[in-house]
Amino acid sequence: MEYRFQPIGIVRSCFTGRFGIPRQPGLVTAAEARLELYPPYGRAEAVRGLSGFSHIWLIFVFHDCLDAGWRPTVRPPRLGGRSKVGVFASRSPFRPNPIGISAVELLGIDRRETSPVLRLGAVDLLDGTPVLDIKPYVPYADALPHTRPGFAAEPPAAAWPVDFTADAQGQILRSDPDGEKRLRLLITQMLQQDPRPGYLDRYPERTSFGMRVYDMEVSWHLEHGGVLVTSVLPAD
Repeated sequence: MEYRFQPIGIVRSCFTGRFGIPRQPGLVTAAEARLELYPPYGRAEAVRGLSGFSHIWLIFVFHDCLDAGWRPTVRPPRLGGRSKVGVFASRSPFRPNPIGISAVELLGIDRRETSPVLRLGAVDLLDGTPVLDIKPYVPYADALPHTRPGFAAEPPAAAWPVDFTADAQGQILRSDPDGEKRLRLLITQMLQQDPRPGYLDRYPERTSFGMRVYDMEVSWHLEHGGVLVTSVLPAD
């Protein structure tokens, strides 16, 4: 039996590359995005009443993994990339059906002439993510405090101190002069989550990395138990 679904919209987010995206929503509060609805779903009456909710569920497609296939076991980053669990005990994108869910903050709805646009906060979604459905987050039904968290009992610790060179600070100021993108805070929160794959702690000689944020390429390296951002330049 086969089912076909039509995306109702697309996410435009600050995460223009896979490396550095937080592994869950809510971890990087400076990460904002827009959900642009496609016709015929982008109608004012379709989102009537939605602004009364502070958070929404997004059901989306891992579009960057469509050709990767699924794996019966995966190595979750929370287990250091060493121990395997079943794919259904994880939130890995490499699933039989590459579908994900995220509970994100609804910052507001822009009423545009062509279609309403949902402004989202604290997202974990790659730019260009297709969205299949939107559902309101209902605390009495969706927040379940008396549950077993398995191997993810606590949120990951944001332990790394993050600093910026003078050059990097100047580049941020030039690329985001009004501070609308909150680039410095966004980069800091992303790096505090340690975006490296879990297995990389076995290769201490690798200390320099790069990641994409908006249309910028961020270069950084590890030193003295922390992170130093060395440049924030327009991507090629």
